[in-house]
Order: sequence, then C-alpha cells, then structure tokens
Amino acid sequence: SDYSTFVGAYKPTTTKRAVRNVAGDIVRDTEKKEVYEDCITYSFIPQAFLQAYVAAWNNPDDKVFLFIEEINRGNCAQIFGDLFQLLDRKNGVSEYPINADQDMQQYLQEVFASYTELPEHIRNGEILQLPANLYIWATMNTSDQSLFPIDSAFKRRWDWKYTPIADGRKGWTIETNGNRYDWWEFIQKINDEIGSTTNSEDKKLGYFFCKAEDGIIDADKFVSKVIFYLWNDVFKDIIEDGGNLFRDTDGKTLSFDKFYTVGYNGSAMVVEDNVELFLKNLGIEPLLSDIMSSDEIVTTSSVIKINGM
Repeated sequence: SDYSTFVGAYKPTTTKRAVRNVAGDIVRDTEKKEVYEDCITYSFIPQAFLQAYVAAWNNPDDKVFLFIEEINRGNCAQIFGDLFQLLDRKNGVSEYPINADQDMQQYLQEVFASYTELPEHIRNGEILQLPANLYIWATMNTSDQSLFPIDSAFKRRWDWKYTPIADGRKGWTIETNGNRYDWWEFIQKINDEIGSTTNSEDKKLGYFFCKAEDGIIDADKFVSKVIFYLWNDVFKDIIEDGGNLFRDTDGKTLSFDKFYTVGYNGSAMVVEDNVELFLKNLGIEPLLSDIMSSDEIVTTSSVIKINGM
C-alpha cells in the first residue's frame, strides 16, 4: 500500500538482551546463568521488492519473479517512488540506476558482504540497478472501480498482455426453482447486454465473478452477488435503456427489492420466480438435462374399461 510495505523500512522488533544492574554488571541467576529480558529495537525490514532484488543478484543463473497482484489497487507513484526509474531497462538491466538511501545501503552491504563476485557498486549498496534475471509481473483488473489511476508514463514501461473474458470450463450452473441454467451462457448474454446498453467494457462480468459451491450457484448467491451488482452498478440509472431485462410480467420495473420477500420469521427470502423471469428476459432456457434426462423419459398409456370393454 506504500513504499515502506513494498520496498522496506525500519520497524520495531523484539530482541533479547542481558539484564544489567546499576553498576553495569550482567545479572546472573542462582545457577550463574545470564538473565535476559525482552526489549524493543529498530531494524531495517526488507519487503517484497528488496527480497526479490537480493535473490536475483545472489542467484544470477536463476530467473527470479516478483508478482504484484492487482497493481492498480494502490497508488503506484507512491509505492514505487524512485524505483520508477529502474523500470527503463535495456537487455533486462536498468538503464538508469538510482542511489540507495542510507538505511537501504547499510542493509544491502550486510547481505551482499560475502558475494565478492558482484559489481562493487552493487555489493556496497551504493546504487540500485535491476539485473536481467529479475522479472516483475503484475496483474490489473480494469473492471474494478474506484481504484487509483495509473499514468501513461508508468504504463509505457511495461509490456502488456490482454486477457479476455473466457469460459472457465468448470461447468457451473445457476439453480433456481429446481431448474439449472448454464453459467457461461449467462455470462455471455449478460455481457452482450451490458456492452450494448452502456458501451462500457469495464462493467462486464468474468467467469469467476461469483464462485459456485459444488458446481452450483444457488438463487440466494445469484441474487445477492450478481443481481445486486447488475442493478446497483450497471442498470439502475439507465433502466429505460435496458430493454426488458428488468421487467416483470406486467411490464413494470423488476427492481432489486422484488427479488426478495419477507419470510414467516421476518427474514428475507429470495423470490425464485423472479430469478427465473430475469433469466427468461435475458433469453436463457433451463438445461434440458435438469428438466428430464433421456433416461428418465418414459412412455405411459391409460386404458378405460366400461362394462368390461
């Protein structure tokens, strides 16, 4: 979340020290053993970046990877600070090294002391320079809202690979009123609806937007996670442009509160008929195998007898 938690900083730590009397002599117990007490001291604690940095210089024949999950959840300018300059690399090595501050320099001198084969300016911690075997990979979910923007100067120092919304191939289904609906079919159709209505890519759903349990997304979870998001963050303010998606059988608005009713004990219960109606409005039919599998289909006949005939 900031430079100190990404790179490193001085932090209070607990250590043991010998107890001394007023004369300055070490206190010993009845068995002549030194008596120790806990005390608070400050020491430089390396975080993810410095740990990867040291590992890369100490293992030049290995590839070292630093993974940053959802990099746009923090203020990159604040978190990277002067490390921003190291991201300009030629043949993998930072083109423009930076001077390490005194605290970091002292730490690097200690950890690199025995590695005499390192360049002098690296071993003494005088400068910071990314080696070619240190890879920094980051993910960014552009659909997440209310996050920190990343300026173009920072973005252009990275290579980008777009990951499209795709079928997770888990076979997940939505279950309501005893019927099951294909989750991936729903994702595709709702994203088409979102795209055509809002002209926005960053509001579309991914396959893992809602996690299934034993392959099933029940009506409660579907309404509380999916319908809630679609109503509040996507369609509520543009309901007239959303076609029949949020329309009940009388042509009235199928607002979020209509997906719930009050149970006998005063608790909220999902109205599964409205969940089915919502899916029907989107053009999704229940899976045939959940209505009646081919093994369950039987042919019956009836005979009416009158006077033995």
